[in-house]
Amino acid sequence: MDILGRRKDEERVKKEGRLPPGQSLTHKFPVLTYGPTPGFDEATWDLRVYGEVDNELRWNWREFQQLPTVSITTDIHCVTRWSKFDTVWEGVLFRDIMEMAGLKDTAKFVIAHCEYGYTTNTPVEIMYDEDVMLAYKFDGQFLDAEHGFPVRTLVPKRYFWKSAKWVRALEFTSVDKPGFWEQAGYHNEGDPFKEERYQRRGFF
Repeated sequence: MDILGRRKDEERVKKEGRLPPGQSLTHKFPVLTYGPTPGFDEATWDLRVYGEVDNELRWNWREFQQLPTVSITTDIHCVTRWSKFDTVWEGVLFRDIMEMAGLKDTAKFVIAHCEYGYTTNTPVEIMYDEDVMLAYKFDGQFLDAEHGFPVRTLVPKRYFWKSAKWVRALEFTSVDKPGFWEQAGYHNEGDPFKEERYQRRGFF
């Protein structure tokens, strides 16, 4: 698409109230990752759910793909100021995961644990939204490795670093545990429409 077409699309989503402040539309899907892209070994991969739950859960790759899935169309926003619109994802609704696990009243936060020790934190209440999922397909195809294959979280109402790639475990906790980027100075909440990019003004 040419520059004029992109600008027209950007004006359209802005008028629709879908473009957060400080963001620009892109039709590409930029790859932004701290560290290398991990490999995938189906024989050893699993996904664990634990912490403040009644039922700890664990799936291998085959078992995870047998869980009921949904497809959603949503917008995503990166803290580096790009936004991508009408993206199509398929995966397991996060609230279904929480229902299977049986959250205790003490479960207030979920910590996504990913390959290479990466973590990010999110309040449980946000994860009940109908557009939050454990995604493993994008645009009808399995995720590319650099975009999080086999499984990533998708939390569209937060900047995209909260949608964690290469998830291996979900820990439900009673206390907040800021993750990798939050400890590095990124905002703990990360709401793009409030421009919650960094913990303090002038961080970057």
